[in-house]
Amino acid sequence: MGALYTTEELRRIEQEYARQLPAGTLMAHAGRAAAQWLDRRAQVRPASFIVLCGPGNNGGDGYVCARWLAEMGHACLCWSPTASTTDDARAARAAWLDRGGEITAELPKDLRFDVIIDAMFGIGLSRPLSGPYLEASHWANENQIEVVALDVPSGLDADSGTWVGNVPGVHARATLTFLGDKPGLRMSDGCDAAGLVLVDDLGVDAAMAAGRLNGPDEFPSVLKLRQYNSHKGRYGDVAVIGGGAGMVGAALLAGRSALRLGAGRVYVCCIGAPDLHVDLACPELMIRSLDALPSVQATVVGCGLGSSGRARQALRTALGHDNPVVVDADALNLIASDEALRQALVARAAPSVLTPHPAEAARLLGGVPTAQVNSDRIAAAMQLARQLRSAVVLKGAGTVIVDRLASLDRYWVNPTGGPALASAGTGDVLSGMMGALIGQGFEPLTSTLAAVWLHGSAAQAHGADIGLLASEVAALAVRELARLRGVESGR
Repeated sequence: MGALYTTEELRRIEQEYARQLPAGTLMAHAGRAAAQWLDRRAQVRPASFIVLCGPGNNGGDGYVCARWLAEMGHACLCWSPTASTTDDARAARAAWLDRGGEITAELPKDLRFDVIIDAMFGIGLSRPLSGPYLEASHWANENQIEVVALDVPSGLDADSGTWVGNVPGVHARATLTFLGDKPGLRMSDGCDAAGLVLVDDLGVDAAMAAGRLNGPDEFPSVLKLRQYNSHKGRYGDVAVIGGGAGMVGAALLAGRSALRLGAGRVYVCCIGAPDLHVDLACPELMIRSLDALPSVQATVVGCGLGSSGRARQALRTALGHDNPVVVDADALNLIASDEALRQALVARAAPSVLTPHPAEAARLLGGVPTAQVNSDRIAAAMQLARQLRSAVVLKGAGTVIVDRLASLDRYWVNPTGGPALASAGTGDVLSGMMGALIGQGFEPLTSTLAAVWLHGSAAQAHGADIGLLASEVAALAVRELARLRGVESGR
């Protein structure tokens, strides 16, 4: 779907093109692109715009945008409480004034505008919003007026998606970002702050980036239709190990989702329910004790596993199998607290995929604060992948996926999902989906990317921000997969 560029990568691109192009070229392109986009979507003509301009190059983009909007016949006012501080921004400000444009240092709170354009601060912001810029941010958020951000909503860290200094900034309806997409627009607070994200590369052929936005282009093999001439033996066996006392439902949810996502056979071991012999809601599942599990193509361990001695033994058994394993929930906490289990994971030759949420990741990283993980989710996921020699799925708004050691220079951010997934059991369903795809023979990274995207798409297909039960997710995900495979329109 597209590359994701960190601030460091974007700075290198800017410096390279600054040596090749006349001064102010990229700013001129950005401001004009923004004005053209805003003009195309204007609900009234002429529309009235106010551009909130900062002191740096983002403010310069705003002045160029204002000048072009005025040329197109729109009413435009610029607000800036301070002077421009870069050569390009000063030139853009001067060009706006030379055209007869107006700049006010006071927020025009008594005037009405159709659109507020946020051009205060872009990438690389190192200090939290304060003073008049923080006041302008609050004013923009409180008005019942559409806000459009240029490049990055002011106050947002473009790399992490968190608010700089924990001071919330601008919440935009849409963000027109330049040169390339940014990971911070796609995760954490950025998911709410950026709104609709549109990318304009300004005609720049940027170098490859370490980050990618997850999407169907990243897992094409999963999108191929199955042959009619098929049988269950072709699609792998999956074992789910978990279901400690009082948590049997977690393992059953994982097993059911594995079946729904196409696994040929699924065996479930619920260590806390030795008398369970059948899942009445899904009799297709085969219930087995730990010592009676057959050889399988993929194992999912941890869903409702608990922390008992039996749970530790079950995890040791799963880690000892010579097949891919998805490690979730209680299994992650056991690994964090037990050095022997940690070393058993690290020593595995077969692929391992870990699926922590931020608190679990914090424990795995030695008990660091969860806030530290959230402040740089990409770095946290990469650190876990290195330390534990595993692929990592760091769950949350904008789930981060990092491959095993061979590809630690790459990461993916997943754009699908939503608050409807903030419900008990949805993580167990994701693990089962991952196990199903791995069991069918898809490469573990491909399976992980596909399962995470489909899991999030299920929430979007649900269509509401509440009311989605974990038991409903897999069926919605299969519907999305069928759509991608073209099943609805025939073979």
